[in-house]
Amino acid sequence: MGTVEERILKSETRIFKAVFPSTTNHYDTLFGGTALHLMDEVAFICATRFSRKKVVTISTGQIDFKKAIPAGTLIELVAKVDSVGRTSCKIHVDIFMEQMYSELRETVVSGTFSFVAVDENKKPTPILDDLD
Repeated sequence: MGTVEERILKSETRIFKAVFPSTTNHYDTLFGGTALHLMDEVAFICATRFSRKKVVTISTGQIDFKKAIPAGTLIELVAKVDSVGRTSCKIHVDIFMEQMYSELRETVVSGTFSFVAVDENKKPTPILDDLD
């Protein structure tokens, strides 16, 4: 499976989305809850790719909304393993916003999500087999 560092590098996960009016609020910007949903999803995929185990979200760290995300923009969600415990891992997620018709790109939301690996009885289990 490789070293922990190699697994961290291989598990980085990126998802691109277009922000359409159906996902925006009355200010024509992405709902905060939609951003959180997307962040949790990309973090889950990253944690699963890292551990290749069943994982569940156990907490979020601080989520910083630095700038509103208007309809008609593109976003990229980037998830990376930040730290690894015995049964859990912490995933850092950034959302980058790009204008559709220019090179402008900036970080607009950042936060962390913690996941725990669970066995068939939904009990915590080592996140990596070779860390037992």
